[in-house]
Amino acid sequence: MSTATKHVWNKAAGLATLDDLLAIPETQRFHELIEGVLVEKEAASGKHGEAQLSLGILLRPFRRGGAGGPGGWLFASEVEVWFSERTTLRPDVAGWRRERLPELPAEVPVRTIPDWVCEILSTNRANDLVRKKRIYHQHRIPHYWVIDPEAEMLTVYRHTPEGYLEVLVAVRGETVHAEPFAARELSVGVLFGDDEPA
Repeated sequence: MSTATKHVWNKAAGLATLDDLLAIPETQRFHELIEGVLVEKEAASGKHGEAQLSLGILLRPFRRGGAGGPGGWLFASEVEVWFSERTTLRPDVAGWRRERLPELPAEVPVRTIPDWVCEILSTNRANDLVRKKRIYHQHRIPHYWVIDPEAEMLTVYRHTPEGYLEVLVAVRGETVHAEPFAARELSVGVLFGDDEPA
């Protein structure tokens, strides 16, 4: 943990809370509160950053009808989302249907659970594939995407009561209709540096 984290949370004192997270200065707060433990997010690799930026381009038609698309969604990158007093996460990208969240609130964390979350794998894969996935399922987030920049792969999950159901796995070079954005065709390779199809 960073010095900033140690300064605001003494592990011997017990589980951390939202107040402990928010006590970290905003310019240094690249942390998540995962079931009472403050976890510093790792610095993103170049491939991670490229995938995150490219995902925004792919989803543009779903924002306010952008690029002649269906609209209806609000997206945010690295925004703090409250799940409980001991869990506040920073999904790489989160999306809300506009009828549930017309605009992002000024205060943090956002207290409306997203309708869709995407994590982009980097050095701390266990958080995205185990801990955070479990939290997203417990809070009934309908759709969970995982982008793996190293394998150049997109995995799409749908919430079911028993657990997340894998409904799509696609790699660079494939074009898919990925829920909940199945209204438009998505070129998976764009996430990994390919040009957008004309």
